[in-house]
Amino acid sequence: MPPREVVMFLFDGAQPLDVTGPYDAFNGAARVSSSLTDPPYVVRIATIGGRPVRLVGGLMVVPDLDIDDVGRTDILLVPGGPGAETPDPEVAQRLRRLGPDARRLTSVCTGALLLAEAGLLDGKRATTHWSFCGHLAREYPEVKVQRYPIFVEDDGVFTSAGVTAGIDLALALIEQDHGRELALQVARLLVVFVRRPGHQAQISTQLTVQSNGPARLGDVRAWIADHLDDDLSVTALAERMPMSPRNFARLFLSETGTSPGRYVERVRVEAAQRMLTDTRDNVDLIARSCGWGSSEAMRRAFTRTLGESPAGYRLRHSTPGSRRSTPVA
Repeated sequence: MPPREVVMFLFDGAQPLDVTGPYDAFNGAARVSSSLTDPPYVVRIATIGGRPVRLVGGLMVVPDLDIDDVGRTDILLVPGGPGAETPDPEVAQRLRRLGPDARRLTSVCTGALLLAEAGLLDGKRATTHWSFCGHLAREYPEVKVQRYPIFVEDDGVFTSAGVTAGIDLALALIEQDHGRELALQVARLLVVFVRRPGHQAQISTQLTVQSNGPARLGDVRAWIADHLDDDLSVTALAERMPMSPRNFARLFLSETGTSPGRYVERVRVEAAQRMLTDTRDNVDLIARSCGWGSSEAMRRAFTRTLGESPAGYRLRHSTPGSRRSTPVA
């Protein structure tokens, strides 16, 4: 099979990791591929006029070709960065011409603003960096902005959240083209912990809480994440401080903005989400692994938090060929 062509459309002020993350992922597929003569992808850099561009921080990139010489391509990728936050009419004009001819049109971070300026996101679901979702929705009301996912696909148009989410998107495209095993090999090559599914939230419950206030509860939060199937009642957690349950609950709420019980439920739900999509374990096993006494208790937590059942969530989001994890005792 001939290599698939990836064209990265760069401009002054692009974010380096938006570029180099996907670039290394697609080129990494060639390094781990069993075929040395037919690499999975050929990646080319294009700019307006074929001129060198300066990325954020001063990194200079010399392109392979003029964007006006690009024809139909398999993947056209547009990075984000300060250079995309106020869309350049020249860049938008090229995208308006090239976008419909790309088999898959993709953006990383605020690159979605350039696609929107070109009219390529009208009527489509799309995402961008969490801090720009409101801006995207206000400036381009025809776009169906999804504020939380890492990446979103709608009719061949892929938009992703900030910076490292571009790696997740590239790995998802590699999996789509060549299967899960090659994508996992590339992830291992890049020392990526795991390919995050597109529906995963940009900011997890644990990260949100870590950004709120002092870190006096850091050890307790780490304990919760590592011991989801333990007793995580207020009384049990307070003993680890040590504090009275009443004072512990007050401290937790003041430092994190949420109650201990609500926090534990959200962390358990996020862990169950990953298991539902990445494994074929049955719901009862997942419920026990994540600390619920029964699948019914997990169902109620999912309904409160996500508005759907675990079975419904798995049906909508599970990864083809999901592996079975090691059963717990």
